[in-house]
Amino acid sequence: MTEAVEKVKLSQWDALLLESLRGLGWTDEALLNIAAAGELPADDSDFHFDYSQLAVLAAEQPAIYRQAVTQGYQIKYNTIGGIRSWIVVTFGREPQVERAEGKEAVEIALTEAEQQRLQAVLSIGWRMVPAAGGVSRIEPVQR
Repeated sequence: MTEAVEKVKLSQWDALLLESLRGLGWTDEALLNIAAAGELPADDSDFHFDYSQLAVLAAEQPAIYRQAVTQGYQIKYNTIGGIRSWIVVTFGREPQVERAEGKEAVEIALTEAEQQRLQAVLSIGWRMVPAAGGVSRIEPVQR
């Protein structure tokens, strides 16, 4: 019987930094060598990412960082804005966000592969449920 490897946990911000670099075309190998990278890209997006923070994580917690890059991760704590940002950075699309009390949710049409990827990183306390028209709805487990 094989033992399931528990995913490492990253902060929401570290996950965004990682996914942003992937979006810029960084391979796993390049990501794993970030601590030794001479120059990191400047970010002119609305997020104003400072990739040196990810280089610090790679240097200070190399095993956790390596596992996050190569085997995936789970976000420690999601906010509704963080879920929206992760979707924008990772998939390049803007979801619908509902912030009304008791109805908080993020909705977006996702492929099956995208649904699986998002479901894998969501922190405990969030769930994905199907909505009308092939849309996925990400909402808190408890209201």
